[in-house]
Amino acid sequence: MAINRRSKNITEGVARAPNRSMYYGMGYEASDFGKPMIGVANGHSTITPCNSGLQKLADAAVAGLREAGANPQVFGVPTISDGMSMGTEGMKYSLVSREVIADCVETCVGGQWMDGVVVIGGCDKNMPGGMMGMLRANVPAIYVYGGTILPGHYKGQDLNIVSVFEAVGQFSAGRMSEEDFCEIERRAIPGSGSCGGMYTANTMSSAFEALGMSLPGSSTMANVEEEIVTHTKEAARVLVEAVKADIKPRDIVTHKSIENAVAVIMAIGGSTNAVLHFLAIAHAAGVEWTIDDFERVRRKVPVLCDLKPSGRSLAIDLHRAGGIPALMKVMLDAGLLHGDCLTITGKTLAENLASVPPLRADQKVIRPVSDPMYAQGHLAILKGNLAPEGCVAKITGLKNPVITGPARVFDDEQSALAAIMAGKIQAGDVMVLRYLGPKGGPGMPEMLAPTGALIGQGLGESVGLITDGRFSGGTWGMVVGHVAPEAYEGGLIALVHEGDSITIDAHQLLLQLHVDDAEISRRRAAWQRPAPRYTRGVMAKFYRNAASASRGAVLDGD
Repeated sequence: MAINRRSKNITEGVARAPNRSMYYGMGYEASDFGKPMIGVANGHSTITPCNSGLQKLADAAVAGLREAGANPQVFGVPTISDGMSMGTEGMKYSLVSREVIADCVETCVGGQWMDGVVVIGGCDKNMPGGMMGMLRANVPAIYVYGGTILPGHYKGQDLNIVSVFEAVGQFSAGRMSEEDFCEIERRAIPGSGSCGGMYTANTMSSAFEALGMSLPGSSTMANVEEEIVTHTKEAARVLVEAVKADIKPRDIVTHKSIENAVAVIMAIGGSTNAVLHFLAIAHAAGVEWTIDDFERVRRKVPVLCDLKPSGRSLAIDLHRAGGIPALMKVMLDAGLLHGDCLTITGKTLAENLASVPPLRADQKVIRPVSDPMYAQGHLAILKGNLAPEGCVAKITGLKNPVITGPARVFDDEQSALAAIMAGKIQAGDVMVLRYLGPKGGPGMPEMLAPTGALIGQGLGESVGLITDGRFSGGTWGMVVGHVAPEAYEGGLIALVHEGDSITIDAHQLLLQLHVDDAEISRRRAAWQRPAPRYTRGVMAKFYRNAASASRGAVLDGD
């Protein structure tokens, strides 16, 4: 069995008695000091439905750890609800919270010298934040996802959070009654769990299962169904075995396992945010992984799942079709995954999948490799003079992912949304939303409000939108995000003028401003960096330290 770090620490040197006294004050017995002490990073809060159902999982983890002969130590991590903060100044805190969560996990595990950690999270940034903290601490660890939400229902249609954002556009365009709008608003979120489509939370949970850091079958369960509680207790037991075997996160998270995770992201049609977060996760793991690696994987992995936002089904439908194990079995058999990667179970990916049955004939969510939704992945990395470091386009669901049109320029999200709602954006326009990057936002807010309004008004495929900010996992359409370098750093997106011609071409992987070099030089000479929006506190710290989106917007980069 691996050395119990806490036991070794408190039985050596003059600190032994004071250290033990603190534990005796919490009810420990002398025999407890020989047991592994396992942290439970609890993301429970009443801030959002994504996290309001996590306490029962924390309780299950505690019970499972005790049954397996370990001592649990519970500590809290914060969350910011993307869905609630969307379109407000609060949205700028979302990506910042990823770093805060990572810091919390690393600090508590390191400061309390824990032997392992279970991280339990729900909302979008809980996922990468928890994983980054686990990788930094690098003690045996397992991720427990809080589970997806079940769909709401109205007039025979399944509803989810994106239904509300799109209803805003439909209502403003006169395409929906006020009664229907209010009913959708009331019914879209029927209880606890994370947003139900293959949006960011479900994308990241699925990727963590593929990465080997969560138990097989755990990433698409519903929060309100009992199986997730039983699964959490099993996760606690598996973690104690990993402590005994000394299996650490950086043993599992390698270049090959990250490639597995990204391949699954492509196959499920996952969120653009996964690009940003896996750049940061790779950085935390010390693995060389660049934005160009996403394009390399995209070219060889088809989209196999028919899931929202661009498809028909929700994460719970994927679960009932066999979940990520069923999908990965298809992919492994087709040579699209590395089966020899170690997982938290102590087995390889291939060993975990050996008993998974073939696809059921009655399910319609997972397609065979011979009949994919799309022949190649959906997260295209575009480059060009507007994004020499790269940017991310989500191209599923589009009949023709190419547009050249006049720029409609906005220096903030709110004025862009107002223009859409006022009917000032027309088919063929290319909206440019800038000064919303890691430093310029700061915090790289998501643009679900304007993109949802465009979809609701029927402009999703005829209006382009580019930004140095991010998109929600619920976004689809002719949209390009993570443009780098960002406007605040003097990227060319800062020099675009109203009416300039811009091309988005996903076939050629191109994002291009059609302005000659002499004019660009003249504009650059006249450009001045705006004053920072925040000069104190966590936002100012993020603004000063954030790396480019092309490097994951990490704060501890070289």
